[in-house]
Amino acid sequence: MIGSRTLIALTLLFALILAIAPMPKMLESFRPDWILLVLFYWAIALPHRVNVGTAWVCGFILDILLGSVLGVHALILALVTYIASANYLTIRNFSLWQQALIVGLVSAFYHLGDYWIQHFLTTAYFLPELMWPVVTNTFIWPWAFLLLRKYRRRLKIR
Repeated sequence: MIGSRTLIALTLLFALILAIAPMPKMLESFRPDWILLVLFYWAIALPHRVNVGTAWVCGFILDILLGSVLGVHALILALVTYIASANYLTIRNFSLWQQALIVGLVSAFYHLGDYWIQHFLTTAYFLPELMWPVVTNTFIWPWAFLLLRKYRRRLKIR
């Protein structure tokens, strides 16, 4: 039998693959932050398994895959995971649509933090298209949550 850590790692690996998978040019600015959604789910579902360290490693791998400044995504994903895991009992009690709004706020924090750090370290400029994934993440969250919960329950990940 495959262990819980391996099954969680497979979902994170799949999210990393989706993060770099090619998309049509006109949909590229709407690309959901799959790794953010998956980390947020595991942080509220199993905070004792997925923690800030897991998020930092995933963010560091994402920095390498995207070719961005090393540590930017690692830092922001670690902060987002900390927020989720510190408040997991409260977030779990919200309805799915309320959780989607929280994911939207966290996603906005993620993108604005990413922009701010990139601007501080390089010459990045703010473009309004940077915020489209916030809307996409908010609308995708209910389905991502239900899919990951079904996966967790079916495979008895604890």
